[in-house]
Amino acid sequence: MGIIFSNMHDNDLGSLTRGRTTGSIPYGGRYRLVDFVLSSMVNSGISEVGVVTKSNYQSLMEHLGSGREWDLARKIGGLTILPPYSSGDNQGIYAGRLDALSGVAGYIKNSRAEYVVMADCDVIANLDFQKMIAYHEEKGAEITLAYRRENITRAGNENVPVLDVFDDGKVAQVWLAPQKDGEQNIYLNVAIMKRDLLVKIVEEARGRNKRSFKKDILMDKAATLRIYGYTIDSCLMRINSLQSYYDASMALLDGETRKELFPAEKPILTRVRDQVPAKYGLAAKVQNSLVADGCIVEGKIENSIIFRGAKIGKNAVVKNCVIMSGVVVGDGAHLEYVVADRDATIRDTRTLIGYETYPLFVEKGSMI
Repeated sequence: MGIIFSNMHDNDLGSLTRGRTTGSIPYGGRYRLVDFVLSSMVNSGISEVGVVTKSNYQSLMEHLGSGREWDLARKIGGLTILPPYSSGDNQGIYAGRLDALSGVAGYIKNSRAEYVVMADCDVIANLDFQKMIAYHEEKGAEITLAYRRENITRAGNENVPVLDVFDDGKVAQVWLAPQKDGEQNIYLNVAIMKRDLLVKIVEEARGRNKRSFKKDILMDKAATLRIYGYTIDSCLMRINSLQSYYDASMALLDGETRKELFPAEKPILTRVRDQVPAKYGLAAKVQNSLVADGCIVEGKIENSIIFRGAKIGKNAVVKNCVIMSGVVVGDGAHLEYVVADRDATIRDTRTLIGYETYPLFVEKGSMI
C-alpha cells in the first residue's frame, strides 16, 4: 500500500501554497505535483493508496476525484482521501508525521498489504518502487530510505535531512539538517517498511507522545533498527522553495529531461480535462516553449511554460515565464522571469521583469 503526505512542505513554498496544498501545485502545463508520486506507485503495481491531507486540500480532492485516471476507482483498495485529524489525547489537526499516521491507524491496520511505501509530494521524479522493494528484501532491511547525492550548503537548507550511509548501504546516522557544505546524501522523504512494523511504530509513538518520524524514529533508532539507504540516480528535482519550483519548471524545456520524466512505458497520469487545441493568432511567435491545450496566443512566447486556458494578448512578450491556467496577459504587456499563478490578470502594457535567480511571483487571482 502507499501513503502520500500531501502537505508536509507547505510552509516552504510561500504564495504557491497560500490557497492550496503542496500536492496540488500545478506543474508542467497540465500536471499537479501529486501526480508524480501517485503515478509512480501505480506504475509499480501499488493499487491501494491513501492520501493524507491537512488544510487547503479542496483543489487536491477535486483533482484526484475517485482516482479513475490512475485506475484506482476500485471496490477493494483504490484511492482514499485520509482526514487531517489526530487521534487520542491530541485534539484537532495533527502536529507531525507520526501523529498523522496515528490518526489513520485503522486504515493501515485494515489493509492486507505486506509493505507500505510512504512518500511526500515535494519530489518531481518517475520512481520505480518495485526496484526499491527488491533492494529492501535483498538487504533484509526493516526500513529503507530513498536518498540522492547532492551538493548543498548548510545555509538555506536547515530543514533538509541528511543520511550517513556505510558502503554496504546501511544507514549509520540521520541528521535533521546538513552538518557541512558539499556533496551529501539527501533523504527524499520516501520510506519502505513492512505494514506490521509501521503499525508497531505508530502504536509505540502514540503511547510515548512522539510525533516526528525523522527525529523520534529515524534518528533515535538508527542504531537499533536495520535501516538502509537506496540511491536514486534517475532524473529527480526537489521542490522546497519558490526558486526550486521555477528551476524545475524551466528544466522541462530540455528534451532529455522530458524523456526521463515521461517515458512511454511509465506514463505520468493526471486528471483528463478535454479542451480544444491551442489557438495561435496571425502575429503569434512561439520559440522553445510548452503550450497546453485551450490557450489563445496572439503575442510572442519564448522559453516559457504556458498552462491550459491561458491567454497571451496581441503584441505581448512572454520570456522565461511560467504562466498558469486561466492567466490573462494583456495586449502589449512584457513579462520576463515571471511565475503567474492561476487566474491572475496582467493588464495591457504592464511590464514585469524578474531575474533568473529571483523570479517575480504573481499570486493567484491577482490583477496587475
